[in-house]
Amino acid sequence: MHLHAVTLVVPDYEAGIDFYVGKLGFELRADIPLSETKRWVLVAPPGGETQLLLAKAEGPEQADAIGNQTGGRVGFFLHTDDFDADHARLLKAGVTFEEDRRHESYGTVAVFQDPFGNRWDLLQLA
Repeated sequence: MHLHAVTLVVPDYEAGIDFYVGKLGFELRADIPLSETKRWVLVAPPGGETQLLLAKAEGPEQADAIGNQTGGRVGFFLHTDDFDADHARLLKAGVTFEEDRRHESYGTVAVFQDPFGNRWDLLQLA
């Protein structure tokens, strides 16, 4: 078994695709219409096994959760084998980092946000 996908609630599909595919460089693995308003949208880092299921918020309760699905904590961890190159590429693409890189016992890390408020670590393990 493996973790296939994790749901990430977004305000709309196109905004999610624009950021995750357009700026982070993820692959669009699936974009399948399920109804007039619902789609099955999967994105993942190139070569990655676990995917994000981008789910358009339906109703006020889901809309309120956008950007706060982990209570303000860093909830997502994007591993890289080349921190310097990927950090520079993401900065050039307009990704907003909250901090400069820092070195922890487990590796090099910097926190960034998606445009919806979700916090991510860009992480190169030691």
